[in-house]
Amino acid sequence: MTAKSNDERVVSQTKDVGFQIGGRKTFAIAPTENKWTFCLSSTSLSFETRPPARELALQVGVATLGRFVFNTSRRFVYPFAPALSRGLGVPLTAITSLIAINQATGLLSPFFGPVSDRWGYRVMMLAGLGMLAVGMFASGVLPLYGIIMIALFLAGLGKSIFDPALLAYLGERVPFHRRGLVIGITEFAWAAGSLVGIPLAGLLIDRLGWQAPFLTLGGLSLLCLAGLAFLLPPTSGRRDQATEKTNFKKTWQQLRQSPMALAALGFGFLISIANDNLFVVLGLWLESFGLSLAAVGLAASVIGVAELVGETGTAIVADRIGLPRAVLVGMSLATVGYLLLPLVGVTLPLALASLFILFLFFEFSVVTSLSLFTEVLPEARATMMSALFAALSLGRMVGAFSGGLVWAMGGLLGVGIVSAVASALALACLGIGLRAWRRGRTGV
Repeated sequence: MTAKSNDERVVSQTKDVGFQIGGRKTFAIAPTENKWTFCLSSTSLSFETRPPARELALQVGVATLGRFVFNTSRRFVYPFAPALSRGLGVPLTAITSLIAINQATGLLSPFFGPVSDRWGYRVMMLAGLGMLAVGMFASGVLPLYGIIMIALFLAGLGKSIFDPALLAYLGERVPFHRRGLVIGITEFAWAAGSLVGIPLAGLLIDRLGWQAPFLTLGGLSLLCLAGLAFLLPPTSGRRDQATEKTNFKKTWQQLRQSPMALAALGFGFLISIANDNLFVVLGLWLESFGLSLAAVGLAASVIGVAELVGETGTAIVADRIGLPRAVLVGMSLATVGYLLLPLVGVTLPLALASLFILFLFFEFSVVTSLSLFTEVLPEARATMMSALFAALSLGRMVGAFSGGLVWAMGGLLGVGIVSAVASALALACLGIGLRAWRRGRTGV
């Protein structure tokens, strides 16, 4: 036992257990990695442990289903925009405007991060699922353009609340050396949205009409809401009453003063620019091989498979080689992929193979970085992750805008160079942040 101050002592242990005993002057025990921290403070009675493996597995399973519902609700509108425009009797441009509104909600995410840190992750996850359920059921029951607009806004807003809160919860409950596995599993929901959710939505539209996916997604979101309400502890992430109250100003000050946090935001912004700069012109490039629109959609499913493999790689490999190293290696290979894509993808088979490899490493890097960044601000995890999601959304918007312009001026070669430069700058940001982080931290 080594003394750290008059009021704090640390004893090395191997269990992740903590409790606090209330009183005017309180003796508290709280875990940090493989240590218990003993300190005197003024606080209320509380007891918290990391959930058993089986309980955590159930929580992760239901939460992953919830993310699948969120992702499907956002992504199925893209390929079926013509069916929705016919069903609502509005121009196709009106539907694409709904998509833009849905994506823009990601910029609102930072406003809810401090709220999650203050009120608790469980409350915010349930609120996000509730918004999704209301929006989806309203769209299925009242097929009006204005209702659909509100529904997609609620779906996007709910996802912007749910995802940071979930990642913050996992960051709090899962040891750092296993976080890549658990968060990698939850990210399967992203690939499943395109590989499973979109085809099922198409089947429902074909058999039951365009309103059927909304009603189905509404039912699934209610099911997830009920499951998480039952499985998650009521005080998940919530601050004790006598601890220093979290407020927006202090929380954002913590983020601004953390070099690693700022580096993470820069990394997320730049990799999103790189990816969407290519993604928005992907259809044009594939059409240059003489593919029909239907064949382009089928060819694009290669990306969904690559995303699934990348997420699996995070779950299996990232923890073993270390999250920081995994992100750096994965994004370095993706950067090379952007440069090689215009040179290698001269035939359709080579183009599809190149896309598969590129998106595999990109998805691996993104999912692994999410696992890494949950540990950047442990005292304000939801704030950190909500800011990161906002940076990702902003980067996608910039990339979507730049992609068409770069394609018009330089074709695929120009697109590849711009995406590679953005990825290289992202790597530089992350490298600088990691050096500063390691100087102030040990054991990670």
